[in-house]
Amino acid sequence: MTKIAHPLSLFWFIPVSGDGSYLGTDKGHRPADFRYLKEIAQAVDRLGFDGVLIPTGKGCDDPFITASALAAHTERLRFLVALRPGVASPTFAARQSAAIDRLSRGRFLVNIVTGGNASELAGDGVFLGHDERYAHTSEFLTIYRKLLSGEKVSFEGRHLKVRDAVLDFPPVQSPPPIWFGGSSEPALDVAAEHVDTYLTWGEPLDQVAEKLEAVRQRAKKRGRSVRFGLRIHLIVRETEAEAWAAAEHLIGNISDEAIAAAQSKFANESDSIGQKRMATLHGGGQRDKLVIAPNLWAGVGLVRGGAGTALVGDPQTVATRLREYQALGIETIIASGYPHLEEAYKVAELLFPALGIDTAHAATAHRTQAGEFGVDRPARPLHVAAE
Repeated sequence: MTKIAHPLSLFWFIPVSGDGSYLGTDKGHRPADFRYLKEIAQAVDRLGFDGVLIPTGKGCDDPFITASALAAHTERLRFLVALRPGVASPTFAARQSAAIDRLSRGRFLVNIVTGGNASELAGDGVFLGHDERYAHTSEFLTIYRKLLSGEKVSFEGRHLKVRDAVLDFPPVQSPPPIWFGGSSEPALDVAAEHVDTYLTWGEPLDQVAEKLEAVRQRAKKRGRSVRFGLRIHLIVRETEAEAWAAAEHLIGNISDEAIAAAQSKFANESDSIGQKRMATLHGGGQRDKLVIAPNLWAGVGLVRGGAGTALVGDPQTVATRLREYQALGIETIIASGYPHLEEAYKVAELLFPALGIDTAHAATAHRTQAGEFGVDRPARPLHVAAE
């Protein structure tokens, strides 16, 4: 297939809260054992993914420590590490970020997560309301970026104050790129003011276009430009029928009680506008309203908070849908699939060629035995060697 001029960048996901073959059940559950996480990271590093997202939260193993451990076992993979501003000072977070960036030889990225679950935030000692959290995030990023850019920082705001703060051990990147997502008006303002890449969850095209344009116009007024990424799940198979069967298989063990409990939790504990938008897509957990746009399926969001949609289909169809997002300005896809190890292989083997992603660097080319794998790389039949 002819390569497109600017292929999408594909990231994967490190499931630090656990993994499995089914949602909403412990059947086939895989704990977030480091040996397993290392298998995933090394596989996607070898397969040609550009990076991985490591999330944060009460139910996740620590992303900074996980990233620093995985960096030692990978070669080219970049680590998009989630950071919640309310749980650490910007100077401490900057020192951590600079250390990982040095240890990984410049492979660190940060994903700022302001947070939307009030009870979880309270457990971390954060009691700010929704809009105040974004005001705090803005102050945090002012200090954090300047420190990682090599500046001495004195700052006094409504939430944060530092005097003559400096980094004695600088990062490789100056500064490491800042990624961020959020759907509320204060979140869009933070994105326009501070971030390098704005992330959106997988909503229908018109909704994504509206958000991206809002960030774009806000950034333009500030004399800035922002890049864009899409966080979504992928279910790719050789045929459409196989892909949709895999989607149904994924939610095949979810009970109505589990859906109701999850949706109640999201509605009652979260003030996230993005989470409310996700719930609206499937009518608050209705199984008969899961296909919300061509090949866009909301089944993951029945029981999973955050990114709750998946693109489902054969390689060419999913590639077409991704290019529709790309046409809106999306440059990076942060994808995932259950279970993450096996699905990484399916995405790389099936979808990468359809997207024109070059994976020649992913593994050393070698010849194969005639008959076992057909032909060699130049598509020339191999001769069977006499034994």
